[in-house]
Amino acid sequence: MKKLPEDFLFGGATAAYQAEGATHEDGKGEVAWDEYLEKQGRFLADPASDFYHQYPKDLELCQMFGVNGIRLSIAWSRIFPKGKGEVNPKGVEFYHNVLAEAKKRGIKVFVTLHHFDTPKALFDQGDFLNRDTIDAFVDYAKFCFDEFKEVEYWTTFNEIYPIATNQYLLGIFPPGIKYDLTKVIACLHNMMYAHARVVNLFKDNGYPGQIGVVHSLETKYPASDAPEDIHAAFLDDALSVRFLLDATYKGEYSSQTLQALDEICQANNAHYEFPEEDFVEMRKAKDRNDYLGINHYQSHFVKVYNGENAIHHNGTGDKGTGSYKVKGIGERIYKEGLERTDWDWLIYPQGLYDLMMRIKEDYPNYKAIYITENGMGYKDEFKDGVIMDEPRIDYIRKYLSALADAIEDGVNVKGYFLWSLMDVFSWSNGYNKRYGLFFVDFETQKRYPKASAYWYKQLSETKTIV
Repeated sequence: MKKLPEDFLFGGATAAYQAEGATHEDGKGEVAWDEYLEKQGRFLADPASDFYHQYPKDLELCQMFGVNGIRLSIAWSRIFPKGKGEVNPKGVEFYHNVLAEAKKRGIKVFVTLHHFDTPKALFDQGDFLNRDTIDAFVDYAKFCFDEFKEVEYWTTFNEIYPIATNQYLLGIFPPGIKYDLTKVIACLHNMMYAHARVVNLFKDNGYPGQIGVVHSLETKYPASDAPEDIHAAFLDDALSVRFLLDATYKGEYSSQTLQALDEICQANNAHYEFPEEDFVEMRKAKDRNDYLGINHYQSHFVKVYNGENAIHHNGTGDKGTGSYKVKGIGERIYKEGLERTDWDWLIYPQGLYDLMMRIKEDYPNYKAIYITENGMGYKDEFKDGVIMDEPRIDYIRKYLSALADAIEDGVNVKGYFLWSLMDVFSWSNGYNKRYGLFFVDFETQKRYPKASAYWYKQLSETKTIV
């Protein structure tokens, strides 16, 4: 048995587009996903979990099952339907109502400003490749800080690296561009610069509360002791982890990071250019992050790869169909003897421990860490309202045990948010990949607590991992 601190936060995570539904209701503006999903014809994010109408029930379930924190995002296009200009008062009212309900039930709310859902009017002009979008995002953030003074915890972005790579490397997010490393690097940098500007706005104006960023960080290990595999893991890590943490906590990119970028660009006929004035803002922000949110689902073992780019995303849950080979970086392999989910995500809690110890050592100006997403996508079986999801309980237990070890060894981890609070719409998988503590019947929108919800409730009450 391992204990977690008495003040540890036990949360559940959601995101506006994945949970709210009501994608065209009460004046909400379009996002690129609306058109993209409609053209694909596989599934839509409406009604999703219908959080737009069901939020009182979901927050009641939080209170009943010991979930004392919730991550949610504000849909930018619900506030500014065109991304800027006219404000939609019904959208503003909705989020005030949600925040009031959470406060009534004693639930801490962490609010994300951008969770994969740039308003379409701005997305169609280049999204964060267009520097004008940065200005619009800063203006939107300022409006939210001024309007929603009841919010205690703000997050600028959710998962900058998956945004850049899913849009411009894997091509599974709109606009569906593949293998364009120039766009990947430009998107990463522009969003980190936007983050810095918003953090400085928040601190310079003395807004109450705390502000941070949520990064998706997946630990990279060499597939063998061979020097070429060690170097491949270094390159993969440099783009997906070090780049983000350097920008967040150094305000610039280390010589190692730039060396890796140069090598990756040379192999992919790509290039980058970072305006020097951006680093003035980024250096100013580097010590002002109140917390780092980490979304961590898996780790990767990487070997050298010199072929052409070849990535296949497993979006169906057919185990063993995913592959990831990037020219000039490496190939992510399945390590023998290690478990993985049906979606080919490696179950390796040691990766979370190693990641947090690395941050403690390499970025000592971090202040606090929240695990803002971690969880297991699973094909839950529904039997007369009973959902026995023991594999999910086992998964959470293993990762929380690794987290407890990191706390014991000096890492300041303040809370854990399970992805997800209830079953939600999944960007590339639709509705058969379930993560929630609460099963959602998407036809009736009725909620059913899973076995994991009862286990999580006991954990929240005892702070003891058993």
